[in-house]
Amino acid sequence: MSKPLSPAQILAQIAQIHSMEFGKLSEYQRQDRSKDAGPYFKLQIWQDGKNHTRHVRPEELPDLREALDGYARFRALADEYAKLIVAQTRARLEEGVKKKIQPYSRHFRKKSIDSSGPS
Repeated sequence: MSKPLSPAQILAQIAQIHSMEFGKLSEYQRQDRSKDAGPYFKLQIWQDGKNHTRHVRPEELPDLREALDGYARFRALADEYAKLIVAQTRARLEEGVKKKIQPYSRHFRKKSIDSSGPS
């Protein structure tokens, strides 16, 4: 198993991603075309509360796939970065707590001084 990356290493890897695209690439066949015509592709993106779809030309496919992979890689690295920073924050917060305080319980209450005794 490889050693976990440091936050700086994760950010450096994120900086190496030069193309990203949102959405999902789908392949489909047109009913009105022959099977020899080959598959068609569309990019679907959910944006501003609506599903947007656009046709993707065959010559766009390699760059679009690379951009979609870039975004997926970015998301995975961002999640990993967040987990590391959260773990560091929790560790730092726990260092500040010197001892755990016992929760208040009625069994540990001091007995009040009885004022009805002899004076």
